[in-house]
Parts: sequence; C-alpha cells; structure tokens
Amino acid sequence: MADPTFTVERCPGLYCGRILLGGNNYSECGACPRGYQPNEQSLCLACDSEPTFYDWMYLAFMALLSLILHWFFIDYTNRNKTAKSLIPLHVSALLESVVAAILTLLLVEPYGSLRVRSCPVTKLSDWYSMLLNPQPNYAQKLYCTQEIVYPLYTIVMIYYAFSLLLMMLFRPAISYKFTQRRGTKSIYAALYFHPILIVLQAVLSGLLYYFFSYMVIVVSLITSVIHLCGCDLKSYSSVTKDIFLNGRNLTILVGHWFLHAFGIISLTQLTQLEIHLPILALVPFPTLFFILTIQFSHPSHLEDVH
Repeated sequence: MADPTFTVERCPGLYCGRILLGGNNYSECGACPRGYQPNEQSLCLACDSEPTFYDWMYLAFMALLSLILHWFFIDYTNRNKTAKSLIPLHVSALLESVVAAILTLLLVEPYGSLRVRSCPVTKLSDWYSMLLNPQPNYAQKLYCTQEIVYPLYTIVMIYYAFSLLLMMLFRPAISYKFTQRRGTKSIYAALYFHPILIVLQAVLSGLLYYFFSYMVIVVSLITSVIHLCGCDLKSYSSVTKDIFLNGRNLTILVGHWFLHAFGIISLTQLTQLEIHLPILALVPFPTLFFILTIQFSHPSHLEDVH
C-alpha cells in the first residue's frame, strides 16, 4: 500500500507517467499501460469511466461512415439495375456492420460485455500523444506515446477490420447467389475505402472527434440538395411525385433527414429538450423549402424571364 502523503516528482511532458511498483516505489517516467492515464502528479491511474454520450455519437458516426459508403457504392456501381434487385446487398452491408460492431464491443474491456471502459477526452492533443514526447534539457527524447483516449482510437480500427473481414466472408456469396454477381464492383470499392478509413482514423481522428457533428449537418444538407436536383423539377406535382412516390428517392431522402438529425443530436447532445426537440422537427424544412421555391430558381424559368 502506497503512503498517501508520499509525493513523487512530476514527469516532463503532458503524457508521461509513473507506475506504482509496490509500497512507495514507482517506475521511471514513461508511457502508462493501455487503459491508464497520467494524473496531475504524473501517476498512471486506471480509467474506470464509461464513454460519454458524445463519445458514443462519435463511434456511431465512424460506423455509419463505412456503412453509408457500402450503400453508396452498391447503388453507384449498379445504376442501371432496379433498386429491388440490390436489396440483398444493402441488407448484407447492414448486417455486416451490426455484427462487426457487436464483436468489437465484446473484445474491448470489460471483455465479453457490451459495456466499454474508457478514459475521458479533455483536449485535442489527447489524440496525438505521439507528437508530444518531451525532450528534457534538449537531450534524449522521452517516449510516452500511448492511447490517452482509450479505447476510442483503436476501437474504430478494430471495427473496420471486422467489417472488412465479414464483407469478404459473406458478400461474395450473397452477390453470386441472390444478385447475379451485381455486388462485385462494390466489394472491390470496399477493399479500397476501408484502408482509407483506417488511415483517416489514424491521422485525423482528433479533428473528426471535435468537428464530425458540423460535417454531418453541412454534408447531409449539400448532398440532399444534389440528390433533389436530379429529380423531375418541371412542376410542383412532378417533383413531389418523383420524390415521395419513388421508393429509391424517398429512401435516400429519409436517409439524409436521419443524418441531418444525427448531426443535430450529436452537436446539441439534447441537453435542453425544450429547445432542441423543436429544432429536430425542422429537419425536413430544407427539402420543403427546395420544393416550394422551384418555380423561382429553376434555370429554365430564369431563361423565360430573359
């Protein structure tokens, strides 16, 4: 048992710490074990908290990112095919992502449970401890690289690895048996974008953590407008019919609404329900505004005026 009145010299740098060896004996300054964080006295303490609501939203965003890319490439590489013929591929991508998420949660501490033990995130530099190794007196560098944001950094990579593995195990058979090999190109696309996502997580995870909610709101709004521009815009009735009575267009539109709401929820964290719930009710407003202003903004109508 360590003496609570015993003090040790603080380690240099933000993320170097000492490990209790027994009694009042501590290790030299260095990286804390995985799942530990140095406190203000540079003592490595085990993290015993759980991910915050915002942490879960970040993990959900990274999981949705790969799922949406799967769905996009399934649709994009089969643009001349009917939407119904691609349903098995879309369902397969969804099930692969769900199973990958469950397996990932089971393999992080506490093992075999869907609960997650995590370390709190306090600032951007927590994601980049490898860039902050101190060099006392400009002499030998002290390497204290560790996963300060445990397990938010590695859990996403584990999920992507499982997602890629499950896709390679099941998607080719589903593509061959149910869709006449229509999923081949989307499988090849996934073999490219999964490694890209892993590199993205490795390099830009800290920035994504703090800005993903803004990105989701802006990108979902822009892509929604791009999709609506591809519909029949001749009149109010034609655009309404093409958007709301076409199964594919309606599914894509509802997906954009979901992402827009997801971004708002992650940004506000619903801390004030009396304010944030009415904001969520306005999610369909950009679409309605687009439809109502077609008569004023369509290029052909502007040419008529000239």
